Amino acid sequence: MTARDLPPLSALRAFEAAARHRSAKRAADELSVTPTAISHQLRSLEDWLAVPLFIRKPRQLELTAAGRELLGEIGSAFDVMTGAVARLRAVSRRRHVTLSTTPAVASRWLLPHVGRLREQHPELDLHIHVTHEPVPLDGHSADIAIRYGSGRWPGLVAHKLFDNHFVPACSPALKLKRAQDLPRHGLLHFLSCHARSAPIGWAEWQKLAQVRGLDPCVGPVFSDETHTVSAALAGQGVALMSRALIADELRQGSLVCPFGPELVGEPFHLVYPEAQRNHAAIGAVRQWVLQLLPLLPA
Repeated sequence: MTARDLPPLSALRAFEAAARHRSAKRAADELSVTPTAISHQLRSLEDWLAVPLFIRKPRQLELTAAGRELLGEIGSAFDVMTGAVARLRAVSRRRHVTLSTTPAVASRWLLPHVGRLREQHPELDLHIHVTHEPVPLDGHSADIAIRYGSGRWPGLVAHKLFDNHFVPACSPALKLKRAQDLPRHGLLHFLSCHARSAPIGWAEWQKLAQVRGLDPCVGPVFSDETHTVSAALAGQGVALMSRALIADELRQGSLVCPFGPELVGEPFHLVYPEAQRNHAAIGAVRQWVLQLLPLLPA
Protein backbone atom coordinates (compact mmCIF):
# COMPACT_ATOMS: atom_id res chain seq x y z
CA MET A 1 0.00 0.00 0.00
CA THR A 2 1.24 3.50 -0.85
CA ALA A 3 1.17 6.31 1.68
CA ARG A 4 -1.93 8.52 1.49
CA ASP A 5 -1.20 12.03 0.19
CA LEU A 6 -2.96 13.98 2.92
CA PRO A 7 -2.34 17.19 4.83
CA PRO A 8 -1.78 16.95 8.63
CA LEU A 9 -4.80 15.64 10.51
CA SER A 10 -4.53 18.54 12.95
CA ALA A 11 -5.07 20.98 10.07
CA LEU A 12 -8.09 19.04 8.84
CA ARG A 13 -9.57 18.97 12.35
CA ALA A 14 -9.06 22.72 12.70
CA PHE A 15 -10.69 23.32 9.32
CA GLU A 16 -13.70 21.09 10.05
CA ALA A 17 -14.36 22.79 13.41
CA ALA A 18 -13.85 26.32 12.03
CA ALA A 19 -16.03 25.61 8.99
CA ARG A 20 -18.79 24.13 11.15
CA HIS A 21 -18.78 27.05 13.60
CA ARG A 22 -17.88 29.72 11.00
CA SER A 23 -15.53 31.00 13.68
CA ALA A 24 -11.87 30.45 14.57
CA LYS A 25 -12.55 31.36 18.21
CA ARG A 26 -15.32 28.79 18.68
CA ALA A 27 -13.23 26.18 16.87
CA ALA A 28 -10.38 26.97 19.27
CA ASP A 29 -12.70 26.53 22.26
CA GLU A 30 -13.87 23.14 20.97
CA LEU A 31 -10.35 21.87 20.32
CA SER A 32 -8.84 23.45 23.45
CA VAL A 33 -6.25 25.52 21.57
CA THR A 34 -5.84 29.24 20.92
CA PRO A 35 -7.53 31.12 18.04
CA THR A 36 -4.03 31.91 16.78
CA ALA A 37 -3.25 28.21 16.54
CA ILE A 38 -6.48 27.63 14.58
CA SER A 39 -5.65 30.49 12.19
CA HIS A 40 -2.18 29.04 11.66
CA GLN A 41 -3.59 25.58 10.89
CA LEU A 42 -6.10 27.06 8.41
CA ARG A 43 -3.35 29.01 6.59
CA SER A 44 -1.11 25.94 6.42
CA LEU A 45 -3.96 23.86 4.98
CA GLU A 46 -4.75 26.49 2.32
CA ASP A 47 -1.05 26.62 1.44
CA TRP A 48 -0.92 22.81 1.20
CA LEU A 49 -3.99 22.75 -1.05
CA ALA A 50 -3.00 25.92 -2.91
CA VAL A 51 -6.62 27.09 -2.80
CA PRO A 52 -8.47 29.50 -0.46
CA LEU A 53 -11.02 27.86 1.83
CA PHE A 54 -12.44 30.91 3.63
CA ILE A 55 -13.40 34.49 3.00
CA ARG A 56 -12.31 36.15 6.21
CA LYS A 57 -14.70 38.76 7.55
CA PRO A 58 -14.30 40.77 10.78
CA ARG A 59 -16.53 38.52 12.95
CA GLN A 60 -17.13 35.50 10.77
CA LEU A 61 -15.51 33.03 8.43
CA GLU A 62 -17.33 32.41 5.17
CA LEU A 63 -16.60 29.29 3.17
CA THR A 64 -15.50 29.51 -0.42
CA ALA A 65 -16.86 27.01 -2.95
CA ALA A 66 -13.72 24.90 -2.38
CA GLY A 67 -14.24 25.15 1.37
CA ARG A 68 -17.85 23.97 1.10
CA GLU A 69 -16.78 21.00 -1.03
CA LEU A 70 -14.03 20.02 1.42
CA LEU A 71 -16.33 20.35 4.44
CA GLY A 72 -18.88 18.01 2.88
CA GLU A 73 -16.27 15.35 2.29
CA ILE A 74 -14.24 15.49 5.50
CA GLY A 75 -17.34 16.08 7.64
CA SER A 76 -18.61 12.67 6.54
CA ALA A 77 -15.16 11.15 7.03
CA PHE A 78 -14.95 12.50 10.59
CA ASP A 79 -18.43 11.11 11.31
CA VAL A 80 -17.29 7.66 10.16
CA MET A 81 -14.12 7.85 12.27
CA THR A 82 -16.06 9.06 15.30
CA GLY A 83 -18.49 6.15 14.98
CA ALA A 84 -15.69 3.60 14.60
CA VAL A 85 -13.81 4.93 17.62
CA ALA A 86 -16.99 4.99 19.74
CA ARG A 87 -17.75 1.35 18.87
CA LEU A 88 -14.24 0.22 19.72
CA ARG A 89 -14.26 2.12 23.01
CA ALA A 90 -17.60 0.51 23.89
CA VAL A 91 -16.13 -2.94 23.21
CA SER A 92 -13.05 -2.18 25.30
CA ARG A 93 -15.25 -1.13 28.22
CA ARG A 94 -17.12 -4.46 28.20
CA ARG A 95 -16.02 -7.09 30.67
CA HIS A 96 -15.88 -10.84 30.09
CA VAL A 97 -16.04 -13.61 32.66
CA THR A 98 -15.92 -17.33 31.92
CA LEU A 99 -17.71 -19.53 34.45
CA SER A 100 -17.04 -23.27 34.26
CA THR A 101 -19.52 -25.80 35.66
CA THR A 102 -21.23 -29.10 34.95
CA PRO A 103 -23.85 -29.31 32.17
CA ALA A 104 -26.65 -29.96 34.65
CA VAL A 105 -25.80 -27.01 36.91
CA ALA A 106 -25.55 -24.77 33.86
CA SER A 107 -28.79 -25.78 32.17
CA ARG A 108 -30.96 -26.50 35.18
CA TRP A 109 -29.89 -23.78 37.60
CA LEU A 110 -27.93 -20.98 35.96
CA LEU A 111 -29.31 -20.50 32.44
CA PRO A 112 -32.90 -19.69 33.44
CA HIS A 113 -31.57 -16.72 35.44
CA VAL A 114 -28.89 -15.25 33.15
CA GLY A 115 -31.27 -12.36 32.41
CA ARG A 116 -30.95 -11.20 36.02
CA LEU A 117 -27.18 -10.85 35.64
CA ARG A 118 -27.62 -8.99 32.35
CA GLU A 119 -30.05 -6.55 33.98
CA GLN A 120 -27.71 -5.89 36.89
CA HIS A 121 -24.53 -5.67 34.80
CA PRO A 122 -25.33 -4.90 31.13
CA GLU A 123 -21.63 -4.24 30.47
CA LEU A 124 -20.68 -7.80 31.47
CA ASP A 125 -20.53 -10.72 29.04
CA LEU A 126 -20.82 -14.09 30.76
CA HIS A 127 -19.34 -17.12 29.02
CA ILE A 128 -20.53 -20.43 30.48
CA HIS A 129 -18.15 -23.34 29.93
CA VAL A 130 -19.68 -26.76 30.60
CA THR A 131 -17.59 -29.75 31.56
CA HIS A 132 -17.25 -32.40 34.26
CA GLU A 133 -13.51 -31.81 34.32
CA PRO A 134 -12.07 -29.15 36.65
CA VAL A 135 -10.39 -26.60 34.37
CA PRO A 136 -7.62 -24.14 35.32
CA LEU A 137 -8.96 -20.85 36.66
CA ASP A 138 -6.23 -18.93 34.88
CA GLY A 139 -8.29 -16.31 33.05
CA HIS A 140 -8.00 -18.27 29.80
CA SER A 141 -9.76 -21.58 30.35
CA ALA A 142 -12.05 -20.03 32.98
CA ASP A 143 -12.15 -17.30 35.62
CA ILE A 144 -14.57 -18.78 38.15
CA ALA A 145 -16.21 -22.19 38.57
CA ILE A 146 -18.92 -24.16 40.32
CA ARG A 147 -17.40 -27.45 41.43
CA TYR A 148 -18.41 -30.30 43.66
CA GLY A 149 -15.93 -31.44 46.26
CA SER A 150 -14.61 -30.80 49.74
CA GLY A 151 -14.15 -27.07 49.19
CA ARG A 152 -10.47 -27.29 50.13
CA TRP A 153 -8.52 -26.30 47.05
CA PRO A 154 -5.17 -24.55 47.60
CA GLY A 155 -5.09 -20.99 46.27
CA LEU A 156 -8.84 -20.84 45.68
CA VAL A 157 -11.61 -19.06 47.57
CA ALA A 158 -14.57 -21.44 47.98
CA HIS A 159 -18.16 -20.47 48.85
CA LYS A 160 -20.35 -23.46 49.68
CA LEU A 161 -23.51 -23.29 47.56
CA PHE A 162 -25.61 -26.35 48.29
CA ASP A 163 -25.46 -29.93 49.48
CA ASN A 164 -25.65 -32.71 46.96
CA HIS A 165 -28.34 -35.21 48.07
CA PHE A 166 -29.07 -37.94 45.53
CA VAL A 167 -32.63 -39.28 45.52
CA PRO A 168 -34.57 -41.80 43.39
CA ALA A 169 -36.81 -39.71 41.13
CA CYS A 170 -39.40 -40.66 38.53
CA SER A 171 -42.56 -39.55 36.80
CA PRO A 172 -45.71 -39.85 38.93
CA ALA A 173 -47.16 -41.75 35.96
CA LEU A 174 -45.15 -44.79 37.08
CA LYS A 175 -47.18 -44.86 40.31
CA LEU A 176 -44.15 -46.14 42.13
CA LYS A 177 -44.63 -46.13 45.91
CA ARG A 178 -42.23 -48.66 47.48
CA ALA A 179 -38.55 -49.40 47.02
CA GLN A 180 -39.48 -53.10 46.82
CA ASP A 181 -41.30 -52.38 43.54
CA LEU A 182 -38.21 -50.84 41.93
CA PRO A 183 -37.05 -54.06 40.17
CA ARG A 184 -40.22 -53.89 37.99
CA HIS A 185 -39.13 -50.50 36.61
CA GLY A 186 -36.12 -49.55 34.54
CA LEU A 187 -33.16 -47.79 36.10
CA LEU A 188 -31.71 -44.72 34.39
CA HIS A 189 -27.97 -44.16 34.78
CA PHE A 190 -25.75 -41.11 34.41
CA LEU A 191 -22.04 -41.64 33.82
CA SER A 192 -19.93 -38.96 32.19
CA CYS A 193 -17.24 -40.32 29.93
CA HIS A 194 -15.10 -37.28 30.85
CA ALA A 195 -15.41 -37.34 34.64
CA ARG A 196 -12.28 -38.32 36.55
CA SER A 197 -14.31 -40.01 39.28
CA ALA A 198 -17.59 -41.85 38.93
CA PRO A 199 -20.59 -40.03 40.45
CA ILE A 200 -22.88 -41.65 42.98
CA GLY A 201 -24.88 -44.30 41.17
CA TRP A 202 -27.37 -47.10 41.66
CA ALA A 203 -24.70 -49.54 42.84
CA GLU A 204 -23.97 -47.32 45.84
CA TRP A 205 -27.67 -46.82 46.46
CA GLN A 206 -28.37 -50.59 46.38
CA LYS A 207 -25.62 -51.25 48.95
CA LEU A 208 -27.55 -49.06 51.36
CA ALA A 209 -31.12 -49.95 50.34
CA GLN A 210 -30.65 -53.71 49.87
CA VAL A 211 -33.70 -54.02 47.58
CA ARG A 212 -34.28 -57.69 46.81
CA GLY A 213 -33.98 -58.63 43.13
CA LEU A 214 -32.61 -55.26 41.97
CA ASP A 215 -29.68 -55.35 39.51
CA PRO A 216 -28.10 -51.87 39.82
CA CYS A 217 -26.13 -52.25 36.58
CA VAL A 218 -29.07 -52.77 34.20
CA GLY A 219 -30.61 -49.93 32.23
CA PRO A 220 -29.71 -47.16 29.74
CA VAL A 221 -26.69 -44.97 30.49
CA PHE A 222 -26.55 -41.26 29.64
CA SER A 223 -23.42 -39.11 29.51
CA ASP A 224 -25.41 -35.95 30.30
CA GLU A 225 -27.44 -35.51 33.47
CA THR A 226 -30.02 -33.41 31.65
CA HIS A 227 -30.77 -36.35 29.33
CA THR A 228 -31.23 -38.58 32.36
CA VAL A 229 -33.78 -36.11 33.73
CA SER A 230 -35.57 -35.95 30.38
CA ALA A 231 -35.87 -39.73 30.29
CA ALA A 232 -37.28 -39.75 33.83
CA LEU A 233 -39.79 -37.05 32.93
CA ALA A 234 -40.90 -39.16 29.97
CA GLY A 235 -41.61 -42.09 32.28
CA GLN A 236 -38.75 -44.18 30.92
CA GLY A 237 -37.55 -45.27 34.35
CA VAL A 238 -36.19 -44.11 37.70
CA ALA A 239 -33.16 -41.83 37.92
CA LEU A 240 -30.84 -41.21 40.84
CA MET A 241 -30.52 -37.43 40.77
CA SER A 242 -29.26 -34.54 42.86
CA ARG A 243 -32.34 -33.12 44.58
CA ALA A 244 -31.12 -29.55 44.09
CA LEU A 245 -30.93 -29.97 40.31
CA ILE A 246 -34.49 -31.25 39.94
CA ALA A 247 -36.00 -28.75 42.40
CA ASP A 248 -38.33 -27.21 39.80
CA GLU A 249 -39.71 -30.59 38.69
CA LEU A 250 -40.27 -31.66 42.29
CA ARG A 251 -42.12 -28.42 43.07
CA GLN A 252 -44.26 -28.79 39.96
CA GLY A 253 -44.94 -32.48 40.59
CA SER A 254 -43.63 -33.60 37.21
CA LEU A 255 -41.09 -35.69 39.14
CA VAL A 256 -41.54 -37.34 42.53
CA CYS A 257 -39.23 -38.97 45.07
CA PRO A 258 -41.39 -41.91 46.18
CA PHE A 259 -38.92 -43.42 48.66
CA GLY A 260 -35.41 -43.33 50.05
CA PRO A 261 -32.76 -43.73 51.06
CA GLU A 262 -30.94 -40.56 50.04
CA LEU A 263 -27.22 -40.63 49.34
CA VAL A 264 -25.04 -37.67 50.29
CA GLY A 265 -22.46 -36.61 47.74
CA GLU A 266 -19.87 -33.85 47.78
CA PRO A 267 -21.40 -30.36 48.02
CA PHE A 268 -21.15 -27.75 45.30
CA HIS A 269 -18.92 -24.70 45.76
CA LEU A 270 -18.33 -21.47 43.89
CA VAL A 271 -14.57 -21.09 43.52
CA TYR A 272 -12.14 -18.53 42.11
CA PRO A 273 -8.45 -17.67 42.67
CA GLU A 274 -7.53 -15.93 45.92
CA ALA A 275 -5.69 -13.33 43.82
CA GLN A 276 -8.98 -12.41 42.12
CA ARG A 277 -10.96 -11.91 45.32
CA ASN A 278 -11.41 -8.18 44.59
CA HIS A 279 -11.84 -8.46 40.81
CA ALA A 280 -14.96 -6.43 39.97
CA ALA A 281 -16.32 -8.64 37.18
CA ILE A 282 -15.74 -11.87 39.11
CA GLY A 283 -17.40 -10.20 42.09
CA ALA A 284 -20.47 -9.42 39.97
CA VAL A 285 -20.79 -13.08 38.89
CA ARG A 286 -20.24 -14.22 42.49
CA GLN A 287 -23.02 -11.93 43.71
CA TRP A 288 -25.37 -13.20 40.97
CA VAL A 289 -24.74 -16.87 41.79
CA LEU A 290 -25.24 -16.31 45.52
CA GLN A 291 -28.51 -14.49 44.80
CA LEU A 292 -29.84 -17.70 43.24
CA LEU A 293 -29.44 -19.78 46.39
CA PRO A 294 -32.93 -18.99 47.76
CA LEU A 295 -34.37 -20.64 44.64
CA LEU A 296 -33.04 -24.01 45.80
CA PRO A 297 -35.07 -26.30 48.06
CA ALA A 298 -34.48 -25.85 51.79
